[in-house]
Amino acid sequence: MNNYTSVKEFILLGLPHTEGLENMIFVLFLAFYLLALLGNLLILATILASSSLHTPMYFFLGNLSVFDIFFPSVNSPKMMASLAGRSHTISYWGCASQVFFYHTLGGTECFLYTVMAYDRFVAICHPMRYTVIMSHRVCTSLTVCTWLGGCVHGSVLAFLIFRLPYCGPNEVDSFFCDIPAVLSLACADTSLAQMVSFTNIGVVALVCFLLILTSYTRIVLSILKIRSSEGRRRAFSTCSAHLTSILLFYGPVFLVYLRPASSPWLDSVVQVLNSIVTPSLNPLIYSLRNKDVKVALRKVLFQVTHLSGL
Repeated sequence: MNNYTSVKEFILLGLPHTEGLENMIFVLFLAFYLLALLGNLLILATILASSSLHTPMYFFLGNLSVFDIFFPSVNSPKMMASLAGRSHTISYWGCASQVFFYHTLGGTECFLYTVMAYDRFVAICHPMRYTVIMSHRVCTSLTVCTWLGGCVHGSVLAFLIFRLPYCGPNEVDSFFCDIPAVLSLACADTSLAQMVSFTNIGVVALVCFLLILTSYTRIVLSILKIRSSEGRRRAFSTCSAHLTSILLFYGPVFLVYLRPASSPWLDSVVQVLNSIVTPSLNPLIYSLRNKDVKVALRKVLFQVTHLSGL
């Protein structure tokens, strides 16, 4: 980090155009945050408790649930504290931590969705070799690589942003510290940091997206070769929840980071959707559209209610 930095704390300006609506937004965000935590904890507990879900597909879904617990916790508590009338300030290192963890987890999610797409590709296109290709060792290695890759991604971006000096204005035009809002406060030329961060995020998102697209192109071609309509329906149903989550993830990424011009209001709305709303929807997407999860969830809930009644 640069020794010439004199700013010790930043002021988060919060969500634009929400004056007078703080209490309503606080309740709404708190509801989504609790839904994300409880919903993903329930999905994770169901996967761990149900031997029928101890397969590669649900192993990766369990990792997604862990991610969806951590991701909204990066900026939601601070944002809700600000909405409740507490301090809008965040320390210099707190701001750096938000940038690091937000992009570490964002990169991890990107890699994880790619691995999940590959898992579906192997399951549908090579069903006879599925258990051999997606062995426990392979699944564990892929998962470790996704988290390590996300950590490297977040480290590079945080280093680029906070090696710059911050010596004057300290008002972050957002509800949390993110690259576009923080870079505009730097007291030095930010062109290199902007170019590298734009390229880094763009390359990671684009490569993962192309790999996912390739996997699903092969999947669709394989499904179309299935003769029975029931077989095609079942094959598509195993992929529908994953595709829905991918669309909810990539939409905000492209809108916020891969646009030439920045709009604080649009960025805030999209980042709220990405940070809080999507993690709270994923448990619903995967439980409502997946028969195995629904059956296992009912068993777990029945066992819990049975034990609590004793």
